[in-house]
Formats: sequence, structure tokens, C-alpha cells
Amino acid sequence: MAKPLTDGERRKQISVRGLAGLGDVAEVRKSFNRHLHFTLVKDRNVATRRDYYLALAHTVRDHLVGRWIRTQQRYYERDPKRIYYLSLEFYMGRTLQNTMVNLGLQNACDEAIYQLGLDLEELEEIEEDAGLGNGGLGRLAACFLDSMATLGLAAYGYGIRYEFGIFNQKIVNGWQVEEADDWLRYGNPWEKARPEYMLPVHFYGRVEHSPEGVRWLDTQVVLAMPYDTPVPGYKNDTVNTMRLWSAKAPNDFKLHDFNVGGYIEAVLDRNLAENISRVLYPNDNFFEGKELRRFKSSKFGCRDPVRTSFETFPDKVAIQLNDTHPALAIPELMRILVDVEKVDWDKAWEITKKTCAYTNHTVLPEALERWPVSMFEKLLPRHLDIIYAINQRHLDHVAALFPGDVDRLRRMSVIEEGDCKRINMAHLCVIGSHAVNGVARIHSEIVRQSVFKDFYELEPEKFQNKTNGITPRRWLLLCNPGLAETIVERIGEGFLTDLSQLKKLLPLVGDEALIRDVAQVKQENKVKFSAFLEKQYGVKVNPSSMFDVHVKRIHEYKRQLLNCLHVVTLYNRIKKDPTQAFVPRTVMIGGKAAPGYHMAKKIIKLVTSIGDIINHDPIVGDRLKVIFLENYRVSLAEKVIPAADLSQQISTAGTEASGTGNMKFMLNGALTIGTMDGANVEMAEEAGAENLFIFGLRVEDVEALDRKGYNAHEYYDRLPELRQAVDQINGGFFSPREPDCFKDVVNMLLNHDRFKVFADYEAYVACQARVDQLYRNPKEWTKKVIRNIACSGKFSSDRTITEYAHDIWGAEPPALQTPPPSLPRD
Repeated sequence: MAKPLTDGERRKQISVRGLAGLGDVAEVRKSFNRHLHFTLVKDRNVATRRDYYLALAHTVRDHLVGRWIRTQQRYYERDPKRIYYLSLEFYMGRTLQNTMVNLGLQNACDEAIYQLGLDLEELEEIEEDAGLGNGGLGRLAACFLDSMATLGLAAYGYGIRYEFGIFNQKIVNGWQVEEADDWLRYGNPWEKARPEYMLPVHFYGRVEHSPEGVRWLDTQVVLAMPYDTPVPGYKNDTVNTMRLWSAKAPNDFKLHDFNVGGYIEAVLDRNLAENISRVLYPNDNFFEGKELRRFKSSKFGCRDPVRTSFETFPDKVAIQLNDTHPALAIPELMRILVDVEKVDWDKAWEITKKTCAYTNHTVLPEALERWPVSMFEKLLPRHLDIIYAINQRHLDHVAALFPGDVDRLRRMSVIEEGDCKRINMAHLCVIGSHAVNGVARIHSEIVRQSVFKDFYELEPEKFQNKTNGITPRRWLLLCNPGLAETIVERIGEGFLTDLSQLKKLLPLVGDEALIRDVAQVKQENKVKFSAFLEKQYGVKVNPSSMFDVHVKRIHEYKRQLLNCLHVVTLYNRIKKDPTQAFVPRTVMIGGKAAPGYHMAKKIIKLVTSIGDIINHDPIVGDRLKVIFLENYRVSLAEKVIPAADLSQQISTAGTEASGTGNMKFMLNGALTIGTMDGANVEMAEEAGAENLFIFGLRVEDVEALDRKGYNAHEYYDRLPELRQAVDQINGGFFSPREPDCFKDVVNMLLNHDRFKVFADYEAYVACQARVDQLYRNPKEWTKKVIRNIACSGKFSSDRTITEYAHDIWGAEPPALQTPPPSLPRD
């Protein structure tokens, strides 16, 4: 087979996306050489690979700065409504290639770097991922920033600049081991520290009520230092800002009592304050009530002294809370309005509600944030007072509407009574917001009918749906240039900013040339990923096998165990009759487990153990391989997603709020095997259920089974292939040196499996047989692929953000574009 073109070679063939002008190439070379010269220390005359990367990063950054300044200037002059997207996670990945793509500089950089005898892809690999997120929620925030800039909204991402992001995952003897992610070790060329905007944040202290108002006294101050990162829109000269805050101890931090010993102690104690922004908590869909998590990211907005009337504040500012993590923005805004600006309570509450909106991301009870009141009393006494006052007025309102319904008051209170009094942050968010949304239609329905049922009955108009989306710039143009080009050749490049235009591919589903091109791009991506796997992990895979991919955080509800049972079943079928014709598969499972989540870590060990047995069984050969993808992260997703044939989205119906990986696979030409959960429901609706592999219990079936009582033993007793697989796992067949290794996993599956793995096993295995059957017919498979791509337009984050802007923020994207820095200003 011919060696596939590198992405660089393919980009050189692409004329449609704008040939690199010679002037651009010369300019990039000149700038690169200048940066290389000045960034090299004088006594070093040999440049390292990292020096080359940094020189290129600075060259590209130069192209951002003028546009960034111009954009912010325009916002200042035109004073549009500002949107503050508050999120404790922004899972950005790498910045270099995304910036080149969005500025239309990729071809020029590619050519310039090539002329200098370097390889662009090699330099891109040097950049660390900015891993300031756990998974879907943090990556959604990153896609949203890209869309808000591309739509020209005056939007700001506000969050925390963690010194250590999500841990690096190493697999040692089949087990996950965590390593600190020291992503800032070599500096970050994309951020700009803004010490001139440093703000004090108060903790501890006491509250004093007097006729002049309320004062919060004797507090300890931690300084919040902002770092700004530019966020470029796609080829529209708009550059927005992501502002991440870092905790700094003030210079007088506890230095009052200084004798000689005390001085050293006091300087060392600065770490206690600065620990606030030290590390991302590595929990996904799980709440852990630790004090450090409560750093306020609720510093917003223009403190323009001209604006003294707060009546119009909600016309000028929208604050979106990405889950409950930034919930303290609500009492903090109340504190500023009431205590600092002396606005009366009712007016302040009206302003706060009109300004804030809340996005719910999960229905799992263990994920809901419930903070001990005792912690608030100590750490944020004024905010606790404000929360009590908010809750009292809220309960008075409910009591007036439902007299005598004490149980309803208990259910709807922000304060949960009990052994340990707690604050229910989701209730605070619902009460303090004018809009509450779920992230896929089925999830928003569950939010209304179950999670916030009482609140929905109180204010039904507050509740909305905003189905998640992904940015087609990173998740198609950047990661899959071959497929992007194939599409551009057929329908032009308008789809990159209006993904619904992919519908224009529908009449071409049967087009022989398109079928050939789409299949060829997929094969090239698979060959390229196979080479990567061999180079990185020393694993050899068969690129003509079906690439069956299951990548996401490891969690019982995402049911990596169901995938394991299918793999073991396939293995047993091959062993039983090796002469039978099997569709060769390479099953890839990847994702991180929260360090304290023991079952999730066991699941990783099970996957690696199953792989150890299957991959070394000569009877199996290369008909079945099981690979655990170590350290799954944004930059690895960009490699594996374009190479996937089959996308596994198999959570128990009613547990995955939306999912966004599902959308990335659909856009990149994989077919989906999945349950009717999250956005899978809308994907099936867009593409036609017959063009996905849908199986298993629906939400209603899960509820019915809960009422009846789920009994895993029924399935175990009735299904011989399931029983064989479970017995092998239980008996140590896959862990011969540690026969009892997986007894607790099997015990969970048989006796307390909340996610009903066995109930969907039979339907899943049968559905996988349909996958095999279609894969045997490459042409029909590829036609379904094209149909899926053509129907994925709804799942652009541009569409999602347009809906937020119109329905929640009251800020329409402007018609006017930012003029490029080279043009004179009007």
C-alpha cells in the first residue's frame, strides 16, 4: 500500500483553502528567525526543538496581538452586552495549530518551516496540552469560547489558572498511576499576566450589622492575579479573552508577628494561600467537599466609574454558570450590590437573577455539590448570611403558594437539615438564575420531570434545553484535514462556519467518487494512527481491521464493563471455532479514572488484563486486539477520532447528560453504537435511527426495571455466553497471577450494579453482530458514514451558542466584523 501523505504534504496540495502567498511565507520566516535569535540565550548557539517551537509560537502570537487589541478596543467603543462564561474547567488542549487554523496562517507557516528544514507537525507535538479540565464539561467550555469568538460575541471565559492540570496517566503493570501535570514547566507563550488588574479576595473574618449597613471585617486577603489568553475566532479578525485567575499571597501575609523564626514561617505560609489555584480536582461527575475547591471565580466586569446605576446591569452583562461549581457568583454579586454599592435587597436580587443563568450537567446524585454549612461559617461568613436570606425569602414564597406543604419546603430548601447541615448549590443556582438549561433534549426533560421537578412546577418558563455542540474548526478542519478537503471539494468551505451546510452532501451519498474518497481518507487516518501506536507504545495493529473506539472518563455509568464483556464474548467465539470467518477488530479503550475511584481503576486493570491474554493468544492472531490508550487527552483525541470506524456511546439510558465525543466521531466518519441516551437520541433523529446502531433499554424501560427490581442473576442464569465471560473474569482466567483480582467487579455486577450492565448485554452483542455484518460491505458502510457526516450539522457549538445568545443572554451576534489590524479604523 502506498505510504499516505503527511498532513503537511496534503496541506500543500490544497488550493481551495487559500494558497500561502509568497509574501506571507517570507514574513513568517523573517519573524521566526528574529524570535529564534532573540529567545536564544547568548551563550547557546545550538537551538533545541523547544526553541524552534517557541520561535514559531511567538511568530504566530504576533499575528494575534493586533487583532486582540483591536477587538477589545471595538468592544470599548461600541459597548455591546458582555457575556461572562464562568467555568472552573477550560480543557483547551494545544493552542498553536488552532491559532494558525483560525488566523488562516497554517499554509504559510507550513511552507516557511519546511523551507527552514523543519517539520511543522514535529514542532506542534512539543506543545503541552493545557489540561485544565476533566472531560466533557471542561472541553465544552473550550468549544464554546471558539464559537463565541467566531460569532463575534463580546464574551470572556473566566476560570482558574491551575498550576497542575489533570494528571498524566501512566499504566504500570496494567494499573493506572498518576503523575503531576507540570504543564507550565517551560512557560506558556500564549498567556499574558495582568498584574495591573489584580484583585483582593476575602476569606474568614466576621460580619458586623450596623445602621449604616453590613460590614465584613477582619478578613484574610488572598490576591487574585489574572492571566489573559487570546481566543481567536475563525478568519473574522475577532480575538476574545480567556481570563484565568491565580492565587497570590499579599506581601503582608501574616507578617505582623515577626521574630526571626516567625518571619521564615510567615514566608512559607504564603503557600497556604497560593495552594488555592495549585491543582485541578480530578473528579468527573463526582462531588468531593474539600475546602480548596472554593476559590471564587466570580470577579467580573468593567468597574467603569461612569456606570453608577445598576438598573441596567443585566442589559449590559450576562453571567453563565457552567454547572454549580461557580455558584458563589450569585451571593458574591448580591454582596457587591448590597454591601458595597448600597443597592436595596429586592432590587439587588432582581438584578442578580436577570444577570445569572445556570447550566446543569449531570443527573447523578453523587455529583451534586452539597457544601457543609460549618465550612461556610468559617470561610465565607458574609456569603452564608446572604444565602440564608435568599433561602428565607424563597421558602416564604413557596409557603404562600403551597400552604401547609412542609415536605415541599424541605425538598426545595437551599439548606439541607441533618447530621451535617449542607448547602445545596444546585438549588441556589436555580433560585438565583433567570434561566436553567440541560444539555440535550432528553436530559433537559429529566431535569424538568425529576431533578428539579418542584422548581419546574414553580417557574416552568425558567427551564430550557440547549443541546451541546463541538467546534468544527478543531474537530474537523484541524484534526482531519483530509476529510475537510474532501468535503470542501464537493460543497465549498461555507460549512466551516455554518455546519448545517453539510446537508448538501445528502444528494451525493451514492456518488462513487465521494464514497471512494471518504473511504480512502479514513484508511489513511488509520494507517497514520497505527504508525503512531507503534512508535509511542510499541503496539502493532492491523490497519485494515475495524477500529472500535471507546474513549471517555472511566466510570461505571459509561459502562466500559459492557464493552469488556463483548470483547471476552468475541474471544470465546474465536476460540470455540477458529475456522469461522471473523471481522478483524482492534478494540481501543481509553480514559482516566479519578484517583480515589477504586472501581474505575479496577476497570482499567481489567481492560489491560483482557488485552494481555487476547493479544498473546496465537489462535486469535490479528483478528482481535485490545489496546488501552494511555493518557487520553485532547491532543490524543485529535489523533484517534479521525481514525475510528466505530464509536461506542453505551451509557445506561438516562445517565449521560449529553456527551460530545459522540458528535466528534459522527463528524469524523465513524458510525455509532449506542443507547438512546444524551445527544445520541438527537443524532439518531438527525441521521435516521437506521444509520446508527441503537440498542438496549430506553429511559422508560430502565424506570420500569427499577420499579420491578433489577436482578442481574436472571441474565447470568439465562445467557450462557454472558455466564462464561463473567465466570472467566471471576475465576482469574484473565489474571492468572492474581486469581481474585476481579472478584469485587463481578460481585458488583451481580449484586449492586446501578447501571444494569447485564440487562443490555444480549441486545448489545446482537447489535455488534449487525456492525460486523455491515463492515463486511465497505461500500454500504461508507454510504452510512457519508449520511452521518451530512446530518451532523446540528451538533456545531456555533448553533448551541447562537441559541444561548438569543434565548438566554439577549445578545445577538453582531453583523459588523472587526477590521483586520492592517486597515485604518472607521
